[in-house]
Amino acid sequence: MKNLLVITYYFPPSGGPGVQRVLKHVKYLRQFGWNPIVFTVRDADYPAFDYSLLNEIPKDVKVVRSKIFEPYNFYRKLTGKKQGEPVDVNIIKKEGAKLSFKERFIEFIRGTFFIPDARIGWYFTSKSELKKVIEENKIDAIYSSSPPYTCSIIANYAKNKLKVPWIAGFRDPWTDFIQAPPRWFLPKFIDRRMEKKVFQSADYVEVAWLGIKKDALQKYPDLPEYKFIHIPNGFDSDDYPNIEHKRNDVFTLTYTGSMYGKRNPKALFEALEFLIQESKISKNDFTLQFIGRFGQEVHQMMDESSFRDRIIRINYLPHSESIQKLLESDALLLIVDESKESEEIVPGKVYEYLGTYKPLLVVAPEQGAIANLIAETGAGLIAHQSNTKKIADNFYQLFELWRNHRHLDNFNTAAICNYERKESARKLAELLNEFN
Repeated sequence: MKNLLVITYYFPPSGGPGVQRVLKHVKYLRQFGWNPIVFTVRDADYPAFDYSLLNEIPKDVKVVRSKIFEPYNFYRKLTGKKQGEPVDVNIIKKEGAKLSFKERFIEFIRGTFFIPDARIGWYFTSKSELKKVIEENKIDAIYSSSPPYTCSIIANYAKNKLKVPWIAGFRDPWTDFIQAPPRWFLPKFIDRRMEKKVFQSADYVEVAWLGIKKDALQKYPDLPEYKFIHIPNGFDSDDYPNIEHKRNDVFTLTYTGSMYGKRNPKALFEALEFLIQESKISKNDFTLQFIGRFGQEVHQMMDESSFRDRIIRINYLPHSESIQKLLESDALLLIVDESKESEEIVPGKVYEYLGTYKPLLVVAPEQGAIANLIAETGAGLIAHQSNTKKIADNFYQLFELWRNHRHLDNFNTAAICNYERKESARKLAELLNEFN
């Protein structure tokens, strides 16, 4: 069995969506002839922790944890936040939101000195332990998981040391993506140089959704297209307990994950206010369940809604408990922001939603990657953020199906089965086998 050096920042006990893809690769790769050796961080300042995920790491997989300098305590001191309080959902503001002087100063610091991201300190602190891992193990190939994009910088360094093939994995695009801080011309130039260098050095670039490939080739049309391989996210059947669903007393719609900035429930709330005013539903007919981490402006929207007493807010849950909540719901909510680039985005959580075989209420562009996935699987109803009337119609249609004990007509179980995590690991192993 060949050894694969896996370089990742997000790894258990990290929680959140960023950890799932690489964790499942590590879980299943050995079934396809590759033994992962994980190189990650120690005492990280993760936005969320899920210690239950440690149990999913195969017991004999070697995990090396390296020292990292985390800058967010500096951010907390400047903004008056508590020690250990997650900061990511409040860094990215809703478009048009006013920033305080401190927030503008922090944006300047992020955009000027943290290139490619706030984890760049790990590149410098990791080198001695990375060298030791390389010396103690015969490494046949490297796989990195980004963001943070620092992982790609470290992987490029390891490739130069080892002279072995490298697959650079990307869950999101790099420069100018939604989470990227605004940069003035010099740091932007440096960031773009780093990005292109990674794409040039990697033997393959594995992308979680096709928009990442499209973004890279638009920026750098001289890159060879064959390098970019799409391996979609998925769901792991092992994560779903075999339980009998009991119909809720009221229609229960659940959202899991983070929500902030342009991704917010404003359009859904307007649609529900319309349905209530039109007397098509009453406030007592439904419950909205939001599970995860939300920006201050999202909490404000919840507080100001007329049905705020029908909203349940639950902080981040361990992955297994989050899946349980999905299975106990009547329908699931997916919200993607209305920006043009969001037409290409496919959040990892949509696949976990699919794994529940529950109907989806989707607020997203009606053309693009999400729309194509919903059409392929028949798993839900979709409407653009700007189309309040259609969002209202879709909600009411799912509500009526629930009330009449009926299901979506074109639900395609066979199509959903294609998105198992084990299948993603098999595809990655096949790509690695091309290096033989």
